[in-house]
Amino acid sequence: MEQPSSHLRIKRADGVSVVEFADRKILEELSIQEIGEELDRLVGGEPGIKLLLNFKNVDHLSSAALGMLITLNKRIKEQDGSLKLSDINRQIFEVFKITRLNRVFDIHETAQQAMATF
Repeated sequence: MEQPSSHLRIKRADGVSVVEFADRKILEELSIQEIGEELDRLVGGEPGIKLLLNFKNVDHLSSAALGMLITLNKRIKEQDGSLKLSDINRQIFEVFKITRLNRVFDIHETAQQAMATF
């Protein structure tokens, strides 16, 4: 059951909302804001959500996108949900390590590995 969305592809699997990004580059302020709003609606509509963000299609991520992810993570935790990230390319993962966000987020190499930890 896939829901149409401008920047996100959202699927449900085993009680988990799996989100894949449609854009290879998440750099522009407007698209980051739209992605944030789409994720907000998803999280707001489901307290205790289990959310997996799959970055397999993403090549570039801006610092503003990281800020949006931090806000999303905080909101999910406040609602007793859980957020996991997967399939982050090496270049982007380096940014997570430099900013120590790899300690903030639950990051897995593959979506399959992440799904097993919910």
